Amino acid sequence: MTTLTAPPKTAPPPFRTRKSSGAAAKWKRRIPLLPALIFTIVVTQLPFVATLIISTFQWNILRPGDRHFVGLSNFSFVFTDERLRTAVLNTVVLTASVVIISVILGLGLAMLLDRRFAGRGLARTLLIAPFLVMPVAAALLWKHAIYNPDYGLLNGTLNAVYRFFGADNGPTVDWISSYPMPAVVVSLVWQWTPFMMLILLAGLQAQPGDVLEAARMDGASALQTFRHITLPHLRQYIELGVLLGTIYVVQTFDAVFTITQGGPGSQTTNLPYEIYLTMFRKYEYGEAAAAGVVVVLGAFVIATFALRTIASLFREEVSR
Repeated sequence: MTTLTAPPKTAPPPFRTRKSSGAAAKWKRRIPLLPALIFTIVVTQLPFVATLIISTFQWNILRPGDRHFVGLSNFSFVFTDERLRTAVLNTVVLTASVVIISVILGLGLAMLLDRRFAGRGLARTLLIAPFLVMPVAAALLWKHAIYNPDYGLLNGTLNAVYRFFGADNGPTVDWISSYPMPAVVVSLVWQWTPFMMLILLAGLQAQPGDVLEAARMDGASALQTFRHITLPHLRQYIELGVLLGTIYVVQTFDAVFTITQGGPGSQTTNLPYEIYLTMFRKYEYGEAAAAGVVVVLGAFVIATFALRTIASLFREEVSR
């Protein structure tokens, strides 16, 4: 009589072997990314480390033999120097003004473009165009074609209005010298409003149609629908626009350098331009490096909030 015997059981692989094979598979997936990671480290992190090292030295290129380690004294200078405090205040005023006005105008334009009308595609293209202009070209456009007191568009329009009402000529206003900060703010608002408009338009088009239809069926007015449905829905998109706009606008150098060069009397000197002056006019490498580190750390804090906002938007989309 034949006895049936069960085949021998194969012992499962050890836990360490499975774990090591999983780690090896992960590294195989990551290896193609190593060149990009190495390139990013070389291009971004090594210069930042070098900047940190330079920020701990008293180093003026006009005195090449007088370079010595001073620790954190350059950072204390950054927070106590009168010019840098003025630059910080100007940076806050410039950034807050540009971002707030751009968000408000961008929201209005996004609500107009969210409606159907003839020529909407052309209108979108024209409204996006300012954001595609190079920053230096945009600053030169505003400085010479619009603000110039002799042949600029603003004074030309003002004189035309005065002549329309019977006057010989209107006043000649030097807009940049008389209103330096508003001149820079207006040029930057013109350039950054399309950016805010695109973000908010995407938020408007992501609204659930059934909720809006239910509000109309319940007799809600357009203002009530905007206040209680649209605005809460756009909250995260507005936060995203404010955070991203702050990250970019706080680094503004082109408009300040091209339109006003920080003047008159340092009224428009922001942190990037003050760092430029410290580096290339005073030749204080250590102080400029310390101020640059402070700006980078501030931008990093803002970027952290921006990334969290973006992640929350993605989570919300996935949950739907």
